Amino acid sequence: MPKAVKLGNRWVGEGYPTYIIGEIGINHNGDLDVAKELIREAKEAGLDAVKFQKRTPAICVPPEQQGQMRETPWGYITYLDYRYKVEFEAEQYAEIDRYCKELGIDWFASVWDEPAVDFLEQFNPVCYKVPSASLTDHGLLRKLRATGRPVILSTGMSTMEEIREAITVIGLENLLITHTTSAYPCDPSELNLRMIQSLMDEFPVPIGYSGHEVGLVPSAIAVALGACLVERHITLDRAMWGNDQAASVEPGGFRKLVKYIRVTEESLGDGVKKVYDSELSSLKKLRRFRPSSQS
Repeated sequence: MPKAVKLGNRWVGEGYPTYIIGEIGINHNGDLDVAKELIREAKEAGLDAVKFQKRTPAICVPPEQQGQMRETPWGYITYLDYRYKVEFEAEQYAEIDRYCKELGIDWFASVWDEPAVDFLEQFNPVCYKVPSASLTDHGLLRKLRATGRPVILSTGMSTMEEIREAITVIGLENLLITHTTSAYPCDPSELNLRMIQSLMDEFPVPIGYSGHEVGLVPSAIAVALGACLVERHITLDRAMWGNDQAASVEPGGFRKLVKYIRVTEESLGDGVKKVYDSELSSLKKLRRFRPSSQS
C-alpha cells in the first residue's frame, strides 16, 4: 500500500509528485508586505506551499536569554523584544490566509509551543510542522495529534532514539517525517542524505527533506533518493538581515529548483530495463551482433 498523506487537495507520498515548500519562516522580518511578496514569488516559482513559524515568545525564549541584548533592525533591544517583533498576530495571519487562497497556494506553520497550536487552529491549516527543536516536546506532540490534522515531523539535532520516542507519542497516522540537519547553512559533509533511505526503511510513512545547504543540487538528489517532500527557506535577497537568510533560496533559484526536481522525477523511471523506440534507429545502425532471437 503506498505511503501517502493528503495535505489540502494534494496527496504527498510514493507515486505522487514531490510536494515543494518554501519556508518563509521569519524571513519577512515582521513586515507583512514582504511576506506577501514572498508568497507571490513562491506561487510564481511553482511551489505547492509556503510555511511560516509561530511562537509564543514568553514561552519559547529561555529565561536566561530573554534579557540578552542584540543589534536588530529595530535598534539595540532584548532578545525577547526581538522575538515579538518578528511574530505575526491574528490580523496579519488573516491577510496571509486570504492572500494564499486568492493565489491558490497552501500555507501552514511550524508551531513551537502549545498556545501557538490553539492560535493557528482558527485558520484551518492543511497541516502542522514540528520544528526540530521541538521534537522532544511530547506535550506539544500530543496537542498536535489531538487536532486530527496531518503533521510533518522534522528530525534535525535529534538522535534516532529521540525520533522513535517522538513517533511513539504522536503516532503514525497522517504523519510525514523530514530528514534535516539543523545547521544554517549546512556543510555538504553533514547533509547525510542517505538518512532519507534509512527513515524510509524504518517508518511506514512518507519521508521528505528539509534542506539548509547553500545551492540546489542536494535538494534534487534528495528526490532521487526517495524524498516525496522538499522544503527550503525562501528569501527575496540572501543579504537581508536575519539568521536564516544565508541558507535560503532566492526566487530565481527556486524556479530552477522546481525544474530540477521535476526533471529528476521524470528521469527516475520504473527500474524495468527496456529498449525504447527512440533507440531503435541506433540499434539498427550501430549494433553488429544480435542474438538469434532478434534476427
